[in-house]
Amino acid sequence: MLSFAARISARKKSIAAAGATLLAASGIAMAAVPAQAAPTSAKTIAQQMMPSDQFQCFSKIVTHESGWNPSATNSSSGAYGLVQALPGSKMASAGADWKSNPATQIKWGLNYMNDRYGSPCGAWNFWQQNSWY
Repeated sequence: MLSFAARISARKKSIAAAGATLLAASGIAMAAVPAQAAPTSAKTIAQQMMPSDQFQCFSKIVTHESGWNPSATNSSSGAYGLVQALPGSKMASAGADWKSNPATQIKWGLNYMNDRYGSPCGAWNFWQQNSWY
C-alpha cells in the first residue's frame, strides 16, 4: 500500500499529465521556457575588453567615479555613467544605447583613456595626482 504522501504525489503527476493532454488537444502549445541568464556585470564586461593590468587601473577609476553604477549622475556637473563622461551624450559616439548599456560606456571610456592618456593606467596615474581625469 502506498503512503499518503506517495498517493498525493502520484495524483499531482496524473493531474498535470491530464492538463497537458487537454491543452495539446485544444491546440495550445506548451514549451519549456529556459531560465533567463543573469545579466553580465559591468566589471565582467570591462575585464573582457582589456588586458588585466589595464583593467585594474580602469576599475580603480570607475570605482571612484561611479561605483560601477552605469546610471550614476553627478548632480553638480551632470557627468554621467560608469566613467562620468561630461556631457554624458559624448558616449553616443560609441553607441546609441549609451544611457543604458554598460558595454557602450566602457567602450567609450576605454577609447577616451587610450586617446587622452595612452591607457587606463595612464589615466589612473593622472587621476591620482588630480582626483579627476
